[in-house]
Amino acid sequence: MCIGNRDGGDDGVGPFIGDFLKNDFTVIDAGIIPENYTSVVKKHNPKNLIIIDAVDMGLDHGEVRLVPKEKIGKMHISTHGIPISVLIDYLEQYISKIFFIGIQPKTMSGSLTDVVKKSGEKVANLIKNKKLDEIEKLK
Repeated sequence: MCIGNRDGGDDGVGPFIGDFLKNDFTVIDAGIIPENYTSVVKKHNPKNLIIIDAVDMGLDHGEVRLVPKEKIGKMHISTHGIPISVLIDYLEQYISKIFFIGIQPKTMSGSLTDVVKKSGEKVANLIKNKKLDEIEKLK
């Protein structure tokens, strides 16, 4: 599930990554309203779900982290109607494992920045090669 606004600068990194993965995985481009896609997720009945979004974690631009559920409520995450933590709590009823990947944005307007685009490509490759364990966890 890729979250973000394609016209919102680095907020578009989720859908950008989804474009790289759509030929190899089921990709849901949830835009800025991921809560509207819970039925689509449930229909696909995945064992694992990867959620990708731009997240202000107070890190250097382009930094990537696996965000533990308990950390989600402590940070500002984009412009979604409901907190991502509520979305994850709901989806955990149906999915065995949910991974939330955050990428530190540089700007939330204009075009995707080069530093975040490069990080997005790296994340897409890690997902394709099933190497999520190489992504550092947010502390």
